[in-house]
Amino acid sequence: MKQSKNKGFQKTVVIDVVGLSSHLVGEYTPFLKKFLNQKQTLLIKPMLPAVTTSVQSTYLTGKLPSEHGIVGNGWYDREDAEIKFWKQSNHLVSAEKIWERAKKIDPSFTCSKMFWWYNMYSSADYSVTPRPQYHADGVKAPDCYSQPPELRDELQSTLGQFPLFNFWGPNANIKSTQWIADATIYVDKKYNPHLTLVYLPHLDYCLQKFGSDIFKIRKELLEIDSVLKQLIEYYESQNTKIVLLSEYGITPVNRPIHINQILRENGVLSVRKERWYELLDPGASKAFAVADHQISHVYCDDPTVKKQIIEILRKVSGIQLVLDKKDQKKYGIDHERSGDIVVVADSESWFTYYYWLDQRKAPDYARLVDIHRKPGYDPCEIFMDPNKPMIKFRAGLKLLRKKLGFRYLMDVIPLDASLIKGSHGALHQKKEFYPIFSSDIIYPQKEISATKVYDLIWDQMTSEI
Repeated sequence: MKQSKNKGFQKTVVIDVVGLSSHLVGEYTPFLKKFLNQKQTLLIKPMLPAVTTSVQSTYLTGKLPSEHGIVGNGWYDREDAEIKFWKQSNHLVSAEKIWERAKKIDPSFTCSKMFWWYNMYSSADYSVTPRPQYHADGVKAPDCYSQPPELRDELQSTLGQFPLFNFWGPNANIKSTQWIADATIYVDKKYNPHLTLVYLPHLDYCLQKFGSDIFKIRKELLEIDSVLKQLIEYYESQNTKIVLLSEYGITPVNRPIHINQILRENGVLSVRKERWYELLDPGASKAFAVADHQISHVYCDDPTVKKQIIEILRKVSGIQLVLDKKDQKKYGIDHERSGDIVVVADSESWFTYYYWLDQRKAPDYARLVDIHRKPGYDPCEIFMDPNKPMIKFRAGLKLLRKKLGFRYLMDVIPLDASLIKGSHGALHQKKEFYPIFSSDIIYPQKEISATKVYDLIWDQMTSEI
């Protein structure tokens, strides 16, 4: 087994509790409340965009999106003329990561990256990330990807198959977060890395469903509290320095903005007709939006319409900021991948990707959990359509068809954006919705920037406390 302390580095774990903010800590998180009361808890000022892949990349590089290039969970590839969401190659992050800096000082330094994003082909020593199998007959089977490759088989042999359909979708629940926690402990026991990064997504689902209603999410709060107790008590027994943080807080929302429908109604967005439905055609559009929670990247193929679009969007109720490339520099999001215009919603609004004007012409993937084909983020994937009678029974029949080897289409996702009660991504949150940072490091200020998180993780790794 490798030694976890070498050349001044402390064995450290960074626990990312998605969506955690101070207003959630209380009656239904007794362990977490006690743990944080023993530490200094800092507020992290939300960055733009406050979404998973961008924030994680900033925490691990100390850079903003203008430097590391992760301008959102997805963006438009101008060369391929394709919108790409939830890509996984670590090569997309164009800045040195914190463990790479440590390896320069001590080549024996090791890092375990458990479900943090951009986890494939990384320089981290040990990693696990979701990676479904896509069969030729259209079936999507649960699976994960690991480095080293044999770790995947070890984990699934010991813990069972990675519960992909509990990681995202209508059946998302504590099973996936528990599996990640168990896998993290397994990897730590086997390899004893200097640095462990673990991602716990559980609160993301309920907060988008129910917003900030503590009573409605009390079950989920108790569940994440139990997983944190397991992880923290384990790492305390290993004399490990513990950093607990979140990427963003989730604020209550009640107004979806159908930004692509607005662009289409103004004659700048093009669609292609196939069978009975319409497909967004970004390469043929003068302008279109890549919606990502509370931000949208608007790409303008025709620069003559840019000024017109800015004027249109500034008049839309629910939009707070409309940033051209010059304005984007102030927020550290200007990059070749960012939109010609970046649009930010106000605190009560969020952006859908919907571009059709008639639901009967919505594409077949709109009613599926299909994160890669949809030209924007779709939080409605965490619901089954409440307007379809016996929807759970119908879903059960489809699963039976799958088990019998027949083709099936799990078209159960609603097209009703009003179902969403929580979102994130913007800058204007109240402080009770700020993400948090907790460690043994005593810091003089109570609020820090997202880029400062990198420094404090480094300080914890190198501290002799």
